[in-house]
Amino acid sequence: MFSNMGDMSKMLDGMQENAKKLEDDLASKTFTVKSGGGMVEVVMNGKGEVIDLTIDDSLMEDKDSLQILLIGALNDGSKMVQDNQKMSAMSMLGNMGGINPFGGAS
Repeated sequence: MFSNMGDMSKMLDGMQENAKKLEDDLASKTFTVKSGGGMVEVVMNGKGEVIDLTIDDSLMEDKDSLQILLIGALNDGSKMVQDNQKMSAMSMLGNMGGINPFGGAS
């Protein structure tokens, strides 16, 4: 797999650099999800952190509906973020220059 420790060190350095780029890329992305016809809007970054939340005033007196719409929007946003993270990680692994860390050539 590796002809010497220097090759392994180079691969690990490359993986760390790619992981940092991926983390920076994820932090810069935003995902907007609406529920209830736009009555609730949640904006999340690529790390899954909620960075903005908008709630229509009419929901302030309907706690049950507000809870349902918030849960739906947060779950949809989390799914979008997870899917993006998976695609980004697979892309990063595909860009490792033909090195297969699990043995053999890719």
